[in-house]
Amino acid sequence: MSAPRFTTLGCRLNAYETEAMKELAEAAGVRDALVVNTCAVTSEAVRKARQEIRKLRRENPDAPLIVTGCAAQTEPETFAAMPEVTHVIGNTEKMQAETWAGLAPDLIGETEAVRVDDIMSVTETAGHLIDGFGTRSRAYVQVQNGCDHRCTFCIIPYGRGNSRSVPAGVVVDQIKRLVDRGYNEVVLTGVDLTSWGADLPGEPRLGDLVMRILRLVPDLPRLRISSIDSIEADENLMLAIATETRLMPHLHLSLQAGDDMILKRMKRRHLRDDAIAFCEEALRLRPEMTFGADIIAGFPTETDAMFENSLRLVRECHLTWLHVFPYSPRPGTPAARMPAVAGPVIKARAAELRKAGDAQVARHLEAQVGRTHQVLLENPRMGRTEQFTEVQFTQDQPEGQIVSARIHGVAGHQLAA
Repeated sequence: MSAPRFTTLGCRLNAYETEAMKELAEAAGVRDALVVNTCAVTSEAVRKARQEIRKLRRENPDAPLIVTGCAAQTEPETFAAMPEVTHVIGNTEKMQAETWAGLAPDLIGETEAVRVDDIMSVTETAGHLIDGFGTRSRAYVQVQNGCDHRCTFCIIPYGRGNSRSVPAGVVVDQIKRLVDRGYNEVVLTGVDLTSWGADLPGEPRLGDLVMRILRLVPDLPRLRISSIDSIEADENLMLAIATETRLMPHLHLSLQAGDDMILKRMKRRHLRDDAIAFCEEALRLRPEMTFGADIIAGFPTETDAMFENSLRLVRECHLTWLHVFPYSPRPGTPAARMPAVAGPVIKARAAELRKAGDAQVARHLEAQVGRTHQVLLENPRMGRTEQFTEVQFTQDQPEGQIVSARIHGVAGHQLAA
């Protein structure tokens, strides 16, 4: 009998939770099972999950097949109806030891096939913490889950529930353990990271958590924060950007669009001028700051002029690393009922955004030639700068360590050192 095989679709938080599930499954004695941790961010993500399930079943006709994650949470009936699927478990249930105990080989025929409760009733984050995953150099710490906002295109709150935070003391203790285990970089992650603290006593903000980590874990060389909502950036977060060199100069922004009318129809909480002002201020405080961003192409009602505003935002916000999402409707969301943009137009706009992003990447890479960076090695020949730019080495380097490297050229989307 062998350990269960996990397939992870979607975001970094899903990848984090897969590692936690592996530990829970191992402790419960689950064997020979296939587990698919799904994503629900777009209709395409759900289609890919179904495709992956069918493929796994063809390759493994006899193994129990367990489906979990956001798509399982938002449409359990879809997956329960698939003949390939043995069990469907929700996002809360997947992080509970008793769920995995019920999936042990001697019980798998007795436990209920669908275990998906009301995610909106969950008021606590999962208590299961893992001590890092991925590379030996970088660890991810989930400090928040869920979202209280209701953007018109987004199904994720119905997959993740309302926002809830891990207390600062718990986060600090975990990061101390990670540093003791040799990790040189920690990334704070969550579904709506800048809402961290709103449900905790005293309503601390994300900036308070960042400052506390840096103060109480002085041996942590590098701290990153993952995707943020720039309109919710607090005073202490801006102070940390300005004064804390151990906070890495790279922010991924949840922008979604650059046109005010589209932003209002998305039910976002910022306007284009807010995004531009934030980026300008962050660059003033930290001139080496780089930005990534999520942008949706072809949101319903988007005209050519509205799209041009999003395209111009790439330059006006000095964005470097773009995640471009061609809009696809999610049943059950308000945007799915809005007048749609034609599919070929959406595809063309997404291509234009990606082209603009590629130009920004090229500009950023060329600007690094001749500079010296502190590079965290993810493997012996590749690491990342403070701004999360990949650096390729011609000779082996000490994996997991931070090395000083002079950049002598550009190779594709990587720097050469």
